[in-house]
Amino acid sequence: MTSDASSTPVRSYRGRSLEDRRADRRERFQAAGLELFGTLGFARVTISALCAEAGLSRRQFYEEYSGSEELLTEIYSGIQSAALGKVSEAIAASDPTDLHSVARNSMRAYLDAVAVDPRIVRCAFIEIGGISEAMEHHRVTSRDEWAQYMGAMIAALPSTTSKPIDYSATAFIGSMTAVVHRWATADPRPDRETIVALLADLLVRIAVDSD
Repeated sequence: MTSDASSTPVRSYRGRSLEDRRADRRERFQAAGLELFGTLGFARVTISALCAEAGLSRRQFYEEYSGSEELLTEIYSGIQSAALGKVSEAIAASDPTDLHSVARNSMRAYLDAVAVDPRIVRCAFIEIGGISEAMEHHRVTSRDEWAQYMGAMIAALPSTTSKPIDYSATAFIGSMTAVVHRWATADPRPDRETIVALLADLLVRIAVDSD
C-alpha cells in the first residue's frame, strides 16, 4: 500500500506552517535590507544590524541566507520583477496600434517602479556594483532578460521592424538604466515627462525600420 504524499502532516506553530513562517521571515529581512542597504549602503551594513532592523535573530538569518550578498541579490531581483510587472501592465493597457503611446506608458511605468523610492534607486543602480563576480553576473543576466523582453514586446506589436534587434534592445536597456539612474539621483530633477519622452523616443527608434 502506498502512502499519499498530500496526507503528510505539515509542521505548524501557533497555527502557521513552517513555509508561512519562513516566507514571513524573508519578507522582514528583505524590508530590513531595503531600508539599510538603501540608506547606509551595502558595505556599511552588518548581519547584526539587519537582524535588529528585522526584529529577528542571526540564527534565523542564516537559516534563510548565506550572507548579506544573497539578501541584496534577492532584493535586486524583487525590484526588477516588480518593475517588469508594472511595465507589462502598462503595455497591456495601451493601444497596440499606437507605438508612441506604448513606449511612453511603458517608460512611465518603469520610472514609477524604480525611481520614486530613493532606497530602491540605491539598491537597483548603485549598491550592486563592485561586490563580486557573482553579483555582476546576476546584474548582466537581468539586463539581458530586460533586452529579451523589450525585443519580444516590439516584435509582437504591429508595424514594427522585422529585423533582428537583439543588440539594439541591449543598447536601449543600457541607455534606459543610465538615464533613469542619473535622473533619479539628480538634484534638482528634470521634469519626469521630459525623461519619459526621451526614453520613449529612443524605444520607438529601434522599434521601426529606418527610412
